[in-house]
Amino acid sequence: MATSALSNRQFYVINGLVSVVALAFLVWLIYFQEGTGITADSSLSVLPAVNATLNSISAILIVLGIRAIKQKRELVHRNMMIGAFTSSTLFLVCYVLYHSMHGDTLFLGQGWIRPVYFFILISHIVLSAVMLPMILSSMFFGLTNRRRSHRRVAKWTYPIWLYVSVTGVLIFFLLRAYS
Repeated sequence: MATSALSNRQFYVINGLVSVVALAFLVWLIYFQEGTGITADSSLSVLPAVNATLNSISAILIVLGIRAIKQKRELVHRNMMIGAFTSSTLFLVCYVLYHSMHGDTLFLGQGWIRPVYFFILISHIVLSAVMLPMILSSMFFGLTNRRRSHRRVAKWTYPIWLYVSVTGVLIFFLLRAYS
C-alpha cells in the first residue's frame, strides 16, 4: 500500500470540510427543499427499494470484512470494506436523487410502533451524521497503511456503520408497512 502525501492533520481538515458540507447539503435537501413529486409509475419510485438493497449489501460486506480481518485475511478485508464503502456511496447518491424529487415520506403508523419507529429513525439519522467522517477516516488510514490510526478509528466505525446500514433497511420496511 502506498503512503499518502497528506499528513493526518491535513486529512482531518479536508475530512471535516467534506463532512460538514455533505451534512449541510443533506439537512437542506431533507428539511428545506420541497420535492417535485414522484408518481407511483415514475422510474424513481423504485429507489427506496434500491436504497434498502444497497444498505443490505453494505451490512453484509461490513460483517464479511470484519470476519476477514479477524482471520488475518487483509486483502479480503480491504476488498470487502471498499465494497461496503462503494455500496454506501451508491446509497447516498440514490438517496439524494430520490429525496430531491420526492421529499419526505410520512410515517403513518400509530400506537406502540410509532415511538419505536422514531427511536430507530432518530438514532439512525444522528449516527449516520457521525459515521461519515469516521468512514472517510477509516478508509484513508487503511488505504494509506496507517494501521494504528486505522484500528483506533475502525473499532468505532464498524458498529456504527453496521447499525446505520441495518436500521436503514428496517426503516424502509417500516415505512412500507405503515405509510
